[in-house]
Parts: sequence; structure tokens; C-alpha cells
Amino acid sequence: MISGIDQSFFVPAGGLLLRMSHLQRIVRLGFRSLWLHRLRSLLTVLGIVFGVCSVIAMLAVGEGASHEAQEQIRRLGSNNIIVRSLKPPEEQKTSTNRSYVAEYGLTYDDISCIRATIPGVTVIMPGRIMRSYVYRLGRRVDADVVGTVSWYPEMHDHRVAQGRFFTQEEFDSSRNVCVIGSRMAEILFPIDVPMGHTVRIGGDYYRVIGVMQPEAKSAENASPDISAAESSSQAMAVDRMFIPLTTAKTWFGEVLIKRRSGSFEAESVELHEATIRVDRQDDVLETAAIISDILARLHKKKDYELIVPLRLLQQAERTKQIFNIVLGSIAAISLLVGGIGIMNIMLASVTERTREIGIRRALGAKRRDIVVQFLIETVILSGAGGAIGVALGVSIPFAIAYFADMVTIVTFWSPLIAFSISALVGVVFGIYPAFRAANMDPVEALRHE
Repeated sequence: MISGIDQSFFVPAGGLLLRMSHLQRIVRLGFRSLWLHRLRSLLTVLGIVFGVCSVIAMLAVGEGASHEAQEQIRRLGSNNIIVRSLKPPEEQKTSTNRSYVAEYGLTYDDISCIRATIPGVTVIMPGRIMRSYVYRLGRRVDADVVGTVSWYPEMHDHRVAQGRFFTQEEFDSSRNVCVIGSRMAEILFPIDVPMGHTVRIGGDYYRVIGVMQPEAKSAENASPDISAAESSSQAMAVDRMFIPLTTAKTWFGEVLIKRRSGSFEAESVELHEATIRVDRQDDVLETAAIISDILARLHKKKDYELIVPLRLLQQAERTKQIFNIVLGSIAAISLLVGGIGIMNIMLASVTERTREIGIRRALGAKRRDIVVQFLIETVILSGAGGAIGVALGVSIPFAIAYFADMVTIVTFWSPLIAFSISALVGVVFGIYPAFRAANMDPVEALRHE
């Protein structure tokens, strides 16, 4: 007796080894019993396999889609506010009249008013978009010609893959220089290096000084909530041609005339879009509300729209949470079905092994030994199914990414949670069959045929 210490805390080494040996014997007995019914055990495990696999794969697809959407929004800049000209419906109806010039959209006065009224606005990037054919020798591309400023790449986090973007000096002097999108470069210059060559728009020639870096995903794959914003940002870096805004005003004039397949449209738009950067991200939403009020006072008709990437990002994050909950719930139903299958098989096993249970009880096995034996069998089934499901669940997203060219992301916690749930399902759905087996009357069990 050790003074002041309860000796019940001490377990003799021999007793511990005896218990470990007893547990190992029960585990071996569980494996042997399952191996005797290999096909039935395999079919039972499949429910857990598909449940765990679907949990991981569906969460990976949902996480990848959400990540892609959020990355597209982040490229627009969380501190940016994008204002775009929008042709009103009444202007669309009358713009085909040859004697009518549609006037709508943003003006330089709007930009000046925003700059003078709102503190904390650091950079404003105006832009003008003209649809026209771009020629190079015998090749032609129907593209958007974007008149913009020299700091465009920094505002939209786009990079020039070859050459450079035009400088402020080239902007101020209205030089005929251009930077083309990567896909345009592939069409117009299938063999040559674009830099130093010229392309033609109408009767004007522009010297190519750079090619924009291609993006992994285009705006056509974006979600509906951000497709408008992406068509204004990411897609233009791939498909469009950039020239200085001063050059665009000089050569294209104030009235833009569009002729396509016999149709005729004339419109007067000073600016098609403007990107406004706010100093502090916390002030973005408030600044967007002020800009909306200013434009509402300056415009008699709703010929503009505001795109706030920060708001879209918040919506995308909320959508991601809902999406994960829905996908997780659907996949969890598969695990529930798998658990019910395990319970069904274990109840059938209890009925088949009634005489075996009676013999074990007659030889001195306690109720807890019977409970542990059947629980171990259910945990073996669910654990094996969980392990196989995790392996398949991690492999399937990589196969989807390779064959379907989709972004999939397997987070570290999804396999862990899926496997833990599968083990828990085995315990929960194995408790009732185990206690039913343990509560059998040994005498009646021995009489069972």
C-alpha cells in the first residue's frame, strides 16, 4: 500500500497483457467471421465506400468551382468599383434607324464629378470599347478594340506575356501602338512573333508592342453572377486589342458606327466603362452607394450599371457555404444508407450465429465480450469501406480535373471527416445488433437449430 495514492490506478503488467491478448483474439475472430462470408461483406462495404467517396468527390468539385469563381472576382480587384455604360431598351429599338444616333452611357463629366466629390478615390481608369475588324495580311479577327490608359494591367492584375504595355508618353502623344490578346495573336500571327509588326483597323495601322498573358479559364466558363464582370475584364485580356484612349478618340471620333451584315448602328458614347479604386476596402460598399447616387442625379435614364467585386465575392463565399452544405447532405445520405446496410447484415449475422453465441456464453464469455465482438466486426466493415472510399474519393477529383478540365480541390479535412463519419456510422449502426446478440438467453441459444 502506497500512502496517499489509490491503487486502483495501477494495472498489473500481466493483467494488461492478458486484456490485450483477449482483445486481439476477438479481433481475429471478427476477421475470420467476415472472411467466411467474403461476398456478403464486400457488398455491405460498398455502401460505405460509395458514401465516403461521394462526400470527398462532391466537396472537391464544389470547392473547386467556388475557388474558381472567387479567383475570377479577385482578379477584378476587391478595392475596385466598375461602372459600365448600358444601352437602355428604348435606345436599342431605335438605334437601327440611319438618321438616329443613340446617346447614352458614362461621360468624362461623370468621372470628374466622382473624383471631386468622393474622398479616398485614388485611381480612375476610363475605357472605351469599339467593335471592329482587325486585319493582318490575309487574316481577319472580329474583335473589341479597347481604348484605355497606361495603368490598365495594374488595375486588373493582368500581365503582358510578351513585349510591354504602352507607356504614359505614348498615351499623351496618341501613338498608334497596340497590345493584343493571346488568342488574337495566335490567329493573326500563327508563325511570326507579333512584336514589331503592324495590324490594320480600317485605313489605320497600329504597331504591336505586346501580347497579353493567356488566362486559364475564360469568362464563358464563369458563373452567371460574375459573367458580366468577367466579360469586362478577364476575357478582354485574352480576346481584345488595347490602344491608348487618346488614340481611340483621335481615330474613331465621338460617334461610333457599326456595320454588320447589312445592319447599321450609330451611337455616341464617351466612355464605355470606368474602374474606380478605393483606398480602403472597408469603404468600398459605402463608396459604391455614393457613386450610384451621383450617377442617378446626373443621368435621366438608367444607362449605366455598377459592378462591385467585393460584393460579388461576399455572395460567392455565402454560395460556397450553402453549396457545401447541400453537397455534404446529399453525400451523407449515401453514408446513412450504407450504415443501414451494415445494420441489416449484422442482424442477419446474429440470427445465423445464434448457436455460436450460446456456446460462447456457455463457455464463460460475458455479455460485454459478445458486444465487443460484433462491434469490432461492424467497425472493421465501416473502417475498410471508409479507407477504400477515401482512396477513391481523392482519386476521382484528379480524374475529373484531367479529363473534364475542371478545377477540383481536395481539402485536408474532407477525407478526415468522411472517414470519421464512416467509422461512427459503423459504431452507431452496430450497437443494436451487438446488444441483441449479447442479451440472448444462452439456454435458448443452444437449442437454436
